[in-house]
Amino acid sequence: MYIGKAADFRLERESEYGSPEQNAAVKEIVEAIRQEGDDALLRYTAAFDKVTLTPEQLRVTEEEIQGAYALVEPDFLDALRQAAANITAFHEKQKRGTWIDVAEDGTMLGMVLRPLKRVGLYVPGGKAAYPSSVLMNVLPAKVAGVPEIVLVTPPSTGGSEGIDPYILVAAAEAGVTEMYRVGGAQAVAALAYGTASIPAVDKICGPGNIYVALAKRAVFGAVDIDSIAGPSEIVVLADDSADPRFVAADMLSQAEHDEMASAVLVTPSQELAAAVAAELERQVATLPRVDIARRSLEQYGAILIVDSLNEGLDVVNKLAPEHLEVMTEDPLDLLGRIETAGAIFLGSYSAETVGDYFAGPNHILPTNGTARFSSPLNVDDFLKKSSLIRYSKKALSRDAASIATLARHEGLEAHARAVEIRFEGRGTE
Repeated sequence: MYIGKAADFRLERESEYGSPEQNAAVKEIVEAIRQEGDDALLRYTAAFDKVTLTPEQLRVTEEEIQGAYALVEPDFLDALRQAAANITAFHEKQKRGTWIDVAEDGTMLGMVLRPLKRVGLYVPGGKAAYPSSVLMNVLPAKVAGVPEIVLVTPPSTGGSEGIDPYILVAAAEAGVTEMYRVGGAQAVAALAYGTASIPAVDKICGPGNIYVALAKRAVFGAVDIDSIAGPSEIVVLADDSADPRFVAADMLSQAEHDEMASAVLVTPSQELAAAVAAELERQVATLPRVDIARRSLEQYGAILIVDSLNEGLDVVNKLAPEHLEVMTEDPLDLLGRIETAGAIFLGSYSAETVGDYFAGPNHILPTNGTARFSSPLNVDDFLKKSSLIRYSKKALSRDAASIATLARHEGLEAHARAVEIRFEGRGTE
């Protein structure tokens, strides 16, 4: 872990574009699915997941979903439903509808908003099976009005076709309409291009490993995607009023995700920096995922010393973190100067974990500095917009000369004539 002056630390993280071998493998898989459909899908499932399926077995049955409810604890189901209610309520506030302005001359200008028809959600399997991410991906789409939401997730490796019951329950509670036991780049390609068993979608959301990320990049254009998600990251901006135990615990909450996760403290307090370093060492030793958390801290962790909170804000805006916690004496006083962060947590009791699971804002956030130009997953991500234009004869007569002038300036004579021809005869409204 780097501990020292922020000015001496390289703030930028390199984006992950995969090795040439990984890119070549994904390209081959995507093209095979595109050409062969179910045959390739089942072949790759047998090769990678060690599960042999027929086309009829790809889709998860209603009986399996109902059976999953018997395998989850009542307190989990209660907590899941409370979280779902909070997430839904938050995203309901993002809704907006079609609007039309009508002028006195009969001109109508507006924007027509409609939900996407069919959305696909990729859910990782194994140790990275997160029911909370199912809620975060599905519920904004439901609020937007998407009628068909498809979930794909890998079958258990080693010959079992089962799926984590917590994932199945979360999907059912959120309102997923179809579920398929298939994963990896092949699942992404199936969602993008469709097979006999899995009809194509309009957009693909959800995290995955490097092969899933590269597959999403490869199919973008044929379908929309949410983002190419990088490793999780947290930055804590704190002064000497912060409790070092809280700071260290919140840094470790991200470090335990992945060896490539990044946890950074930015502070003008030398005393806090030393105390947090000691707390990190003490707390990490007791974590079940101690090896992952240690490697994350060693490779991508940092405690950055700044001369002032003003310099700290500059560092934060340069990092553009996925999660930003502000643990200062008056965090609200700094809010207006925070320009780039996926989610902002204010105060010592606004732990990042609250946002991950329960508060309501989405935890699908921009990573790798992309908070400079992108936003958390939201209802707008599941809407398509069409511009609406209706000109009256009176309005076009008024504007025709200006429109023709602009068209001819660009060398597009037919564009100009398409306006002028309407006034060579009688014309109609």
